[in-house]
Amino acid sequence: PSRLDPITPTAQMFAQILVSALAFSAPLARPAGRSAVTMSAGKSASVPFLPQPAGLDGSMAGDVGFDPLDLASKFDLKYLREAEIKHGRLAMLAVVGFIATDFGITAPGAPTGLSSVAAHDVAVEKGAMFVLLFAASVFEVCAGVPAVEQMMKGSDRKPGEFSFDPLNFSKDAASMKKFETNEIKNGRLAML
Repeated sequence: PSRLDPITPTAQMFAQILVSALAFSAPLARPAGRSAVTMSAGKSASVPFLPQPAGLDGSMAGDVGFDPLDLASKFDLKYLREAEIKHGRLAMLAVVGFIATDFGITAPGAPTGLSSVAAHDVAVEKGAMFVLLFAASVFEVCAGVPAVEQMMKGSDRKPGEFSFDPLNFSKDAASMKKFETNEIKNGRLAML
């Protein structure tokens, strides 16, 4: 192919995944002994050619100033973080379920001896996926909607917090911040 041919869909997908992954990486350390050029104030740390998004000041776990669509200025940041945490948690559960199927661990009544992709297709055909969708919907309506409504009306509830910590991981502020950051980063990875 000539250099004027359009980029293949596979190359486009690879480039998008690469750019997305780079958004979650830490900035590279500066080599010792070299002078550094200071970034002008008001630029995003994750995308240096864009302005620093309003409200993304690094105070929330996993906040690296990545908001190229400027959604933080159009929507309430607590609502956006609640949605990110919820979708990240569901994606992490889906990844675990996908991997467990390949190890032969299945739900009662689910088909056995199939690969993850084949088991998904069979579960969709037989209607088992609708049971999962229904269960997630019931939980969302019973717990998620009232919690978000309470948070949006000015309570001190943090996004994603349901006061459920049976193993006492949040014994101090430092460990809580570490686990919140881990949850956000793993959720983002699972959503990819």
